[in-house]
Amino acid sequence: MSDAVKKLTIPDLHEKKCKGERVVLASVTDYLMAQWAERGGVDVVAVGDSLGMITYGHPNTLPMTVDQMIEHIKAVRRGAPNTLCIVAMPFGSYATPQLAVENALRLMKEAGAEAVKLQGGREKFEIIKAVADAGVPVMSHVGMCPHFVNSYGGFKLQGRTAEDAFRIIDNARAIEEAGAVGFEIEAVPPEVGKAVDDAVEIFTFSIGAGGAGCGQLLLGADLIGSFDSFKPKFAKRYGNVGEVATKAFADYAEEVRSGAFPDSEHVYKMPAEEAAKFSAALVVKG
Repeated sequence: MSDAVKKLTIPDLHEKKCKGERVVLASVTDYLMAQWAERGGVDVVAVGDSLGMITYGHPNTLPMTVDQMIEHIKAVRRGAPNTLCIVAMPFGSYATPQLAVENALRLMKEAGAEAVKLQGGREKFEIIKAVADAGVPVMSHVGMCPHFVNSYGGFKLQGRTAEDAFRIIDNARAIEEAGAVGFEIEAVPPEVGKAVDDAVEIFTFSIGAGGAGCGQLLLGADLIGSFDSFKPKFAKRYGNVGEVATKAFADYAEEVRSGAFPDSEHVYKMPAEEAAKFSAALVVKG
């Protein structure tokens, strides 16, 4: 990242919404992906518990723990030290206000995150308020919340009906009233996403909600094409890392089996004089 680029702060996000400026967010999982995101000019890196699926191969995000998230945040912070970092609080880590505050403080103190994000709206009002009152910049999540996957019966589009859309808007207002600095809008029709963003003054960002919100989020593994087990409708691939990597491993396997690798270019060389001494000594010792 150029030294001329100013690292965003939490107040900057609100200011950008007021000015109608777009913010680029990417969910990253590790040191290398964080480096790529920062070099590419991403404004905000998010360490989401979606890495449970991407990195650990779980069927959903629910198995992730606070300890696991802390280690990933540390790695991302080392890879993108000049980029604002938001971290997802994993499922179960904010079940009560006290537990939420304890875990939010851990994520800030031990890992270096600049904001935490949980999931839910009006039903999480007291929890969001407790975290905010503890001095932690907190965000939440409306629309399709992955932590509710079992309640939905899968990862399903939300806001299909007018009634459901108004419920999402009510959740958005509750999040703002509780003292959150922003929230994510996921997997809702674009008109619902816009109405949700219009209903609040705080920062919002969209993933699968059309152009709603001040910011747009994509999973880094989706946009570079490294995770190809499935592709959400809203994910646009800007690269095909998975295909490139698979070919590299296949070429490597072929060359090892044929004896083409390692060749003379990829081995260390002993000085000729020492090689001669060594060869002579082997003959004597042999």
